[in-house]
Amino acid sequence: MNIKNQKGYTGIDIAISVVVLFIFVSIIAMLSYSINSSAKEIDLKSEATAIAVEEIENLKNKNFTQISEMESNNNGEQEPVKVDNKEGFFKTISIKDYSDLTEQEKVPGLVKQATVKISYQFKGKNQSVELSTIFSKEN
Repeated sequence: MNIKNQKGYTGIDIAISVVVLFIFVSIIAMLSYSINSSAKEIDLKSEATAIAVEEIENLKNKNFTQISEMESNNNGEQEPVKVDNKEGFFKTISIKDYSDLTEQEKVPGLVKQATVKISYQFKGKNQSVELSTIFSKEN
């Protein structure tokens, strides 16, 4: 009997096909993990942005005097506070006199800048979203 005439798979053929299959499965797993990780990051950033917009809207519902009072507390910046009903998100609101932020001569106390910073963790790193708006005193 001649070995060359025998049909079938050898051990080397099977080993090569297993290695090739393992490589393809590994690549698909890495791509799947990367896509899921990116989707989670986008979800967290979208949630943080929505929270920041909501906080800015809450500030807009206050009058200028209330916003000025917030500035006088803790030099205008609060400590990070846990966001209600949102696990893992923290907010920091800072209010500053806009005349302190520009180099031009302006009348102090007429314009305030409010900055809302929403912080969260992703993959063990601190991430944040910041939104700012300006409030002016009405005469």
